[in-house]
Amino acid sequence: MALKHKATAPHDSVQSALRVLEIVTRHGSGVTTAGLAREARLPATRLAPLLRTLRREGYVEQTADGTYTAGESLSRLGSAHRRDEALREKLQRTLDGLRDSIGAAVYISRYVDGEVRVTDFAAGPRTPAVNEWVDFRSSAHASAIGKSLLTQLDVNGRRDHLSRHKMARLTSRTITNERVLLNRLAAQPATVPVLDLQEYAVGTVCAAVPITAGSSVGCLALSLPVEHAHRLREAADTLNRGAGRVLLSLAI
Repeated sequence: MALKHKATAPHDSVQSALRVLEIVTRHGSGVTTAGLAREARLPATRLAPLLRTLRREGYVEQTADGTYTAGESLSRLGSAHRRDEALREKLQRTLDGLRDSIGAAVYISRYVDGEVRVTDFAAGPRTPAVNEWVDFRSSAHASAIGKSLLTQLDVNGRRDHLSRHKMARLTSRTITNERVLLNRLAAQPATVPVLDLQEYAVGTVCAAVPITAGSSVGCLALSLPVEHAHRLREAADTLNRGAGRVLLSLAI
């Protein structure tokens, strides 16, 4: 005989609380206890202690006429969520616009907890994203993204990263000698885009420029099919000019 899954008490309470908060939010002018019980389908013995907890934590407030409205904690949570959503949408619009103006897929990458992470990107049918055939976290020595991030670290930081990630040969152009790579990184001017000429993947060329705010380490990058390699330097210059807009979208 099949057993019907029964939610555990804590999980059940959380689900009930979320249901109550959804109803309170929907009734902007307030909802009565009877209305909550009816819509949430909760008996009074379950609803009463739940409402006490939600009031104590500031998620709901009880007005003078006994109805329940959204409390400060719930309003603050909603505002933060809406702000985060708006910021993400603004950043994506900025990246989409940069992608269209350059005619290339664009990416934002950060160096977080000692690892390379691509956090945002904009690509499309005419501007395909690079095929991540080797995890970017393991290929900083070969990719424009990785090398741009490494240039922003000090020598010890670069050595630490390379000690944790083997410099594998991904293509015939990949630098696998640590000394050679470190010398290249040290000689890289901060204002000049870092290039990847089929070092990460055959058939793809890339460029990256730093976008730094405070102590954070990040970069803005693009990728192009190798048949568009003749456009790389011009595209990289456009990318560099657009970095300020992206940084502003990240900061506001």
